[in-house]
Amino acid sequence: MRVPAFLLVLLAAAGCAGSPPPMHAAGPDERAAAPAGAAQAGAVNLSSAGEFTTTDTGVIAYNRTLVPQGAQVSVTVESSAGATRTSLVAEGLLPGHHYGAHLHAKPCGGKPDDAGPHYQHHPGQITPASEVWLDFTTDAEGAGRSTAKQGWAFDPAHLPGSLVIHAKPTVTSGPQAGTAGDRVACLTLR
Repeated sequence: MRVPAFLLVLLAAAGCAGSPPPMHAAGPDERAAAPAGAAQAGAVNLSSAGEFTTTDTGVIAYNRTLVPQGAQVSVTVESSAGATRTSLVAEGLLPGHHYGAHLHAKPCGGKPDDAGPHYQHHPGQITPASEVWLDFTTDAEGAGRSTAKQGWAFDPAHLPGSLVIHAKPTVTSGPQAGTAGDRVACLTLR
């Protein structure tokens, strides 16, 4: 998979220029305690990027209205020592649109549901403290970015398989919490 140079530049710029993107930090009552001795040995780093196609299931668009030809995304995950930071940079999407985005349990596939349910650190808890929610709103050129920060680290034996972009923003409370409309694109994490 080809990683466009401009995405790498955007990721670098996102980390060192301007004000940081909004973050959700889990509150003290939502954080899982890191096991004693958990250090860099269990560090997890995932990164994936590419241009959405309709044929490559590793980086696939399911809805060309919301994910036009040429749209691209890049995701990085750094997880160690009881903390996880996930960053998303997208370009070429529908301008001025609010997308939902989450890490999912399985890799992408030919069908939107192939990515499985949301990845949950605390099984059964549908909250931004247990899941990784990366909602973003695109600018006039269709670019957007988001960062999420959790007070827990990934278990290397239980990692998310993909990032799924949804048609609508994530519902944050009530019986529909965690839903975000149709799955419009998917990026398999490596």
